[in-house]
Amino acid sequence: SEEHTSELQSRQYLVCRLLLEKKKDWQSRVKTWFDQPAQKAIRKDRRQHKAAQSFPRPTAGSVRPLVHPPTRRYNFKLKLGRGFSLEEVKAAGLTKGVARSLGVAVDHRRTNKSEGSFQANVQRLKNYRSKLVVLARNQKKVKAGEVSQADFAKVSQHTGPNVVPAPRKP
Repeated sequence: SEEHTSELQSRQYLVCRLLLEKKKDWQSRVKTWFDQPAQKAIRKDRRQHKAAQSFPRPTAGSVRPLVHPPTRRYNFKLKLGRGFSLEEVKAAGLTKGVARSLGVAVDHRRTNKSEGSFQANVQRLKNYRSKLVVLARNQKKVKAGEVSQADFAKVSQHTGPNVVPAPRKP
């Protein structure tokens, strides 16, 4: 029993010793986040600066197609894909180069397997094209679908998360 108590005391001593050693330099083991409000303000300023630089383009970036994810677990959902297929771009009345210049993401590897999703994405492209405002290259000869410099000054920038929102389910 005397050996037992001395063994316990030595264990307690070791535990206390370890705890004290950890207390010595506790600041180096703690990650602080005191700059969180400042970083929030910096991120906000960067977003606003980027939006001003890309005006009047949408802040969300390129318009992207709606695709069904692979596997049975997720294929009932819809998500934004990498880019429209070349067939969808052609059916919407655009070429690959013109589509990219108008802010449409194009994926040359993508193929269409479903007629329904093909038609939905073509309609999505046509909807985007109808809302798009393009500044005329030649201000003296304004073509159809383009606007003059005076009308262009009235344009506002789209700041939502999606350029063309996905249709809501009923």
